[in-house]
Amino acid sequence: MNLRVCLLLCLPLSLAACQKDAADPARQAAPAPTPVAAISTPPPAYPAEVACTGGEGTSVLKVGIGAAGIPDNITVLTSSGFPALDQAAQTAVEGWRFRPATRNGQPVPASIQVPVTFRLPAELPTDCYLVQERLRRGG
Repeated sequence: MNLRVCLLLCLPLSLAACQKDAADPARQAAPAPTPVAAISTPPPAYPAEVACTGGEGTSVLKVGIGAAGIPDNITVLTSSGFPALDQAAQTAVEGWRFRPATRNGQPVPASIQVPVTFRLPAELPTDCYLVQERLRRGG
């Protein structure tokens, strides 16, 4: 009999404690942090003076992504070996858009590394003849 009375008294208290934990938002887990994600990444313009001379390479950029998903503070970590390609990479990334990183469900600034690779197209730009002629003449 004492066991029944004890169980009858303990059961409602246990259920009440469970309900209190479920309703307490402080005890619920915070949302997991999320990394930066690319939304719009149009390709960079390939500088004709580099493409026409056979230049290829990869620029690795350090890019700050603000809480609004807009890139800022873009710096070259590793050069492609062609200043014009590095500049084209920076200019392109300035126009990219990202979903910002989050912490506790709120957007936060973050930094990422972005490789931008330039490979020669199958067909060279039509103005290569003009560029090659200008280079041949020394200007």
